[in-house]
Amino acid sequence: MSTDPWGRVDEDGTVYVRTAEGERAVGSWQAGEPEEALAYYRRKFDELAGQVQLLEQRVRGTDLAPAQAEASIAKLRESVAEAHAVGDLGSLQDRLTALTELVGKRREELRAARDQARAHAREVKERIVAEAERIAEETTHWKSGGERLRQLVEEWKAAERVDRATEATLWKRLSTARTAFAKRRKAYFSSLDQQRDAVRGTKERIVTEAEALADSTDWNATAAAYRELMREWKAAGRASREVEDELWARFKAAQDQFFQARSAVFAERDASFAANAEVKEGLLAEAEKLLPVTDARAARTALRSILERWEAAGPVPRDQRDRLEGGLRKVDDAVRRAEENEWKRSNPEARARAQDTVNQLRRSIGQLETRLAKAQAAGRDKDVKEAEEALAARRSWLQEAERTLAEFS
Repeated sequence: MSTDPWGRVDEDGTVYVRTAEGERAVGSWQAGEPEEALAYYRRKFDELAGQVQLLEQRVRGTDLAPAQAEASIAKLRESVAEAHAVGDLGSLQDRLTALTELVGKRREELRAARDQARAHAREVKERIVAEAERIAEETTHWKSGGERLRQLVEEWKAAERVDRATEATLWKRLSTARTAFAKRRKAYFSSLDQQRDAVRGTKERIVTEAEALADSTDWNATAAAYRELMREWKAAGRASREVEDELWARFKAAQDQFFQARSAVFAERDASFAANAEVKEGLLAEAEKLLPVTDARAARTALRSILERWEAAGPVPRDQRDRLEGGLRKVDDAVRRAEENEWKRSNPEARARAQDTVNQLRRSIGQLETRLAKAQAAGRDKDVKEAEEALAARRSWLQEAERTLAEFS
């Protein structure tokens, strides 16, 4: 018999290993010394221990999945339990048990991390859905809104998955929001197309009217008509860009044709009016010599003669008309004001009213002076004070009234 701390070989060559449960036969050795048999089965143990150590390294040093690690542990545990080897098989089982606990702890950590990731993913996807629903309900910037919805779908795909029921519910809301946005956008552009068709009809009518006026020689009325058509054009809104550009080109061409023709006629006419302007320049200078007006009647007579010659001189170029007409108007206004002032001074009724006011104030002053003398003689200080205040006011009024009366002299 040969012995070992963990095994022995009996007389008939049977090899045993010692375990916590007792001895267990692991093989038979007939071809050599017992020590050789034990050495052979110890090597078997070393091989098994090496496998345990390798698994420990993989579990502790890599991201080996818990399920795969547990399967490897179970396989090794079975191998250890049935091992044909001599050694401390119990220590290997203990090491595998410790490794099982480590894998279990890692499984819990992974589960917690996965739950946290799913919670975060749910928050992300709920935010994505909420933004998509807001876009579907509120956004009217269709291009940027559609682009943002496409980005939200990509963000959804990039996010972690949550539980199947929540994932399906949130995806349904996202799909509903995208569909609602598409329907609202389609309805808007359909309505916009209708509006643009109506605008197109209005502007086609405007262009037709503008083209019909292009050859008109009724300059004032036609210019007013073009201004009205331009007002209608601006109020009509916008058609599609292609239609808008084409109609505007036609409208502008008709308008330019009319105004260019009018400008040519007016330019020719203005050239013929240059001599009239020279005459009116002289008449304006003659009129301005009447200022300031000192004799309204003589100024009116002179201005009347100037006006007659002014009318006889005829029209002037448009670019000089306002200046010449405005200058003569200033002279006419000055003469008119002088006439009004003259009339006020010579108005018999106004003079009589002014004279009556002066007379009344003088009588009132005389009466107050008499009252003042009596009060002073009687020593009534209060009455003296009242009479003096009244006299001061009446004398001030009398000065104003006498000035007004003097203007009629």
